[in-house]
Amino acid sequence: MDKMHRILAINPGSTSTKFAVYFNEKCVLKKAIRHSVDEIMEYRNIIDQFDFRKALIIDTLVEEGIDVDSLKIIIGRGGLTYPTESGIYKVNNRMLEHARQGIMGQHASNLGPLLADYIALQIPGANAYIADPVVTDEMDDVARIAGHPNFERYSVFHALNQKATARLHAKKIGTKYESLRLIVVHLGGGISVGAHKYGRVIDVNNAFDGEGPFSPERSGTLPVGQLVTICFGGKYSEEQIRRMLTGEGGYVGYLGTNNDREVGDLAEAGDERAGMIQQALFYQLAKYIGEMAVVLDGKVDGIILTGGLAYNAKLENYVRSKVSFISPVFVYPGEDELEALAQSALRLAKGEVKAKVYVK
Repeated sequence: MDKMHRILAINPGSTSTKFAVYFNEKCVLKKAIRHSVDEIMEYRNIIDQFDFRKALIIDTLVEEGIDVDSLKIIIGRGGLTYPTESGIYKVNNRMLEHARQGIMGQHASNLGPLLADYIALQIPGANAYIADPVVTDEMDDVARIAGHPNFERYSVFHALNQKATARLHAKKIGTKYESLRLIVVHLGGGISVGAHKYGRVIDVNNAFDGEGPFSPERSGTLPVGQLVTICFGGKYSEEQIRRMLTGEGGYVGYLGTNNDREVGDLAEAGDERAGMIQQALFYQLAKYIGEMAVVLDGKVDGIILTGGLAYNAKLENYVRSKVSFISPVFVYPGEDELEALAQSALRLAKGEVKAKVYVK
């Protein structure tokens, strides 16, 4: 009989704290606590939210009757620390320091290792980990070259969901992720398109900064000359321009909403502008998939669509019509980063993988 591994997975988001308890593969508790803008605005920065979120998690576990001391693997979403290769990492002091500093940027995911570490320290015999953080970096060196020595391309993307979905697909077709060449597309508020070659993401757009195709909330890669003009035109501050790139770009910038369904309804009702903007998102997405097919030398075993926008049948049909000549398209709509974290923890507990050491 398999040993029972009790796992707590934690995924802090910008406006929510999600966490779940797993007994092996069985989820016995899952919570998504939403935070209002007013709640979040009480805190000067993301790290200041630590005590607030920590108390929410611990209090809820106790209220739900979870034996907290039985949880021996605490795994959090990885934050914007220095780039790392894919894998499961044991939380250490250096990682915690870099998460607090926000070495690569400020995001709620920086709280992931901090929360996991604190809770693990309260439980005898428990350990804290992260898995496939957003700064997962396996890019080929040639893909890092941006075009000028003052610039470099970085890998910051939806690594956890992309990797988990790729492994799920490999299992479904009866093979190993490490034997496949895949293009995996995460479709959410931001969009990332990754070229997966035998278990490594050798090229991907920096979705955190809004690079790549535009999305419901992000601008995508903009015309460089026009961007320079805006930056030095005196009309906008640096903060305003950054919001144009992430948060107020894409659907939000054009149509005032980040709701894909709402945009689709407007288009169906005859709103020509909404229809054109929606088609442009589909068009850019297909174009970037084609770009990653070139990265993989045209040898692609599958194109995978995942994330919330993958529920959109119109998007799926458009993308299929454009890229099916490259490879079959597989759709795994939605995302469950808590389950992805738990699955990583379970692979570690079963000895299928070993934890890596963060040494940046």
